[in-house]
Amino acid sequence: MNIRSLFRQAFPQHCLLCGAVAGPEPLCAACLADLPWHGAPQCPRCATPTPLGQTCGACLKRPPAFDRTSAALAYAFPLDRLIPRLKYQGQLAVAPVLGAALARAVADAPLPDRLIAMPLHPARIRARGFNHATEIAREVAQRVGLPLDLDSCRRNRDTPPQQGLKHDARRRNVRGAFSCEGDVRGLHIALVDDVMTTGTSLDELAAALKRAGARAVDCWVAARTLPPADASG
Repeated sequence: MNIRSLFRQAFPQHCLLCGAVAGPEPLCAACLADLPWHGAPQCPRCATPTPLGQTCGACLKRPPAFDRTSAALAYAFPLDRLIPRLKYQGQLAVAPVLGAALARAVADAPLPDRLIAMPLHPARIRARGFNHATEIAREVAQRVGLPLDLDSCRRNRDTPPQQGLKHDARRRNVRGAFSCEGDVRGLHIALVDDVMTTGTSLDELAAALKRAGARAVDCWVAARTLPPADASG
């Protein structure tokens, strides 16, 4: 048990959503159960909903560089409030919520050799003071018992935010944005990020890892943006 876990046990927390005493976890049991868990049948490649859990048309037409996606939650209320609080307001207490949910979602998934958090450009880290994906990945790594690799991959360009860009613009925005200089030859890697929308950033990073010799690359994301009709599932 690490220092963070010992602190939680010694000092019960208040639920980040309702304010009730939540014990050692950042959310109380009721709020945890009410989260929009992404349990619907879904494409195994990108986690978008499909009627029978088959591979979606988009992944058949243009297979991404990553091999599989596990998404804990749908990007709906209250995730659309919690995640911006982490990323833009520096409320680091949100990261364990997302990490715990993600660890729960991947409990039965094939375990990779290591985790890699979606890297931020150094300029963005200096501005924020932290990498939100790294904070989520720390929680997942601790709960699942996997090494977290913070050195092998980097973001070469400080790309503009993807939010608001259409799919093709997102792809152009991140083209060539990542490099992998660590030894990942023959390894199974899981990439950790907060939200998957189109998956273009994760696809570009997975491609860099594959070029560096990674055997398989999965995406582990706290939340998946879903079509409007599926956002409550």
